[in-house]
Amino acid sequence: MNAAVELLYPNMQQHPEKIAYICETKTLSYQELYSASKNFALLLQERGVAHRERVLIVLPDTFAFPVAFLGCILAGVLPIVASTDLSVESFTLILRDCDACLLVTDSVLSVPIEAAGNETALLFCQKDGFFDLPVISEEEWIPYQPEVDDFAFMLYSSGSTGRPKGIPHRHKDLLLVCTLMGEAVLGLTKNDIIFSASKFSFVYGLVNSLAFPLFFGITAIIHPGKPSPTSILNIIHSYSPTVFFAVPTIYSLLIRSCTDNHLTLPLRLCVSAGESLPAAIFEEWQRLTGIELIDGIGSSEMTYIYIANRPGHAMPGSTGQAISGYRLRLVDDRDNDVPSGEMGNLLVCGETAAPCYWNLPEKSIETMLADGFIRTGDIFVERDGFYFYQGRNDDMIKSGGQWVSPVPVEDVLRLHPAVAECAVVAVSIGGLMKPGAFVILAPGTEESPNLARQLRKHVMERLPDFMCPVQFTFVTDLPRTATGKILRFKLRVP
Repeated sequence: MNAAVELLYPNMQQHPEKIAYICETKTLSYQELYSASKNFALLLQERGVAHRERVLIVLPDTFAFPVAFLGCILAGVLPIVASTDLSVESFTLILRDCDACLLVTDSVLSVPIEAAGNETALLFCQKDGFFDLPVISEEEWIPYQPEVDDFAFMLYSSGSTGRPKGIPHRHKDLLLVCTLMGEAVLGLTKNDIIFSASKFSFVYGLVNSLAFPLFFGITAIIHPGKPSPTSILNIIHSYSPTVFFAVPTIYSLLIRSCTDNHLTLPLRLCVSAGESLPAAIFEEWQRLTGIELIDGIGSSEMTYIYIANRPGHAMPGSTGQAISGYRLRLVDDRDNDVPSGEMGNLLVCGETAAPCYWNLPEKSIETMLADGFIRTGDIFVERDGFYFYQGRNDDMIKSGGQWVSPVPVEDVLRLHPAVAECAVVAVSIGGLMKPGAFVILAPGTEESPNLARQLRKHVMERLPDFMCPVQFTFVTDLPRTATGKILRFKLRVP
């Protein structure tokens, strides 16, 4: 089973003239997408790129990305996906780690080109988002027929705790998530139009904007620029998508940018993933738009979302319930199951799991367990089948002899009108570790010692004393990954 064949061929047979992608003012039909992807596969063959070699793709969200990604898979070449926002050091690490023979990029992206240097060959897309036509004939060309265990593509983790890790996936993984989440939970059909604010280069955006549209024969809208509230709303009002995907940070920005009491949108579904969705954002979005947010959690290791709320039955503050096809366990530090209502480390098992990390055998053994479960590094509480996110296990704070999760403290702080965003981490006070809060103030609010006292009182009225931050630091920004996750480890005192 070649994933690109499975995604492209049914659309060619059923509706070749249907629009696959809209990018700014241009469109790309399924016929054009197939032809361009096949030509890219021939370009790789022309350049002597062999089966199972690695090609690093660093491209903005234009037609060039799906063409290059699908063309690699058609050719039996492993596409490595990376964000355009990485540093020279990160690109250099990835190129060396995966031993890429080719970098596919845009000539305006100087950082990955600098990282490639003279060691990695380059292939540039044209200004129209396509590539040069191959010289060799396509008469005898057929798509690569992979072995069962062949890898189809690989992503590098966003590095939320440090060095990025290569995460390879098999062909079936890209297809299974469409059935498990796209069909069973979201009810996607060919009549939908998808718009994802998350980019192709992250697994959340890759599934949203590539796997889902092609699997269901949907038209997808892609945007090469950064997803600002203005650009997002302009796209939604111009093209009337029915399903919108974003991270909580984007929904928060959209809420804060709205000056009206009501926001009318042509959407039937709004999906949130990538980081924890605070109940306050869920409730304000529903009040503002009349649309509930379908929250979920997934990971690059599992290809996509494996816990999610269901449309019409979403619970504010909860990540949702296990998706059919996945098994979950909450365990203590000795891998013993914890009872319902208690915090535990989340383990997940499913057919879309990555088999290993690239070139990291020890980390693979530590994370991908022999019984098929994967250690997620996330802390959850389960109540009545619903899972409530408590944070990463390395974000937990031992205060007063008790463990404190930063998530409920942050949720309470966000309820205060002076707080736009915040992060709670461990700080050292008199040699003892206590919760400390880094706060971005709402527009028009000025920092002061009195405000810090007000915030502390606000938390103490709602949470036990040991969970209350002992220190408030007012900042203008918080360190984040390229996907929007807060990098709490960069705020912690060593």
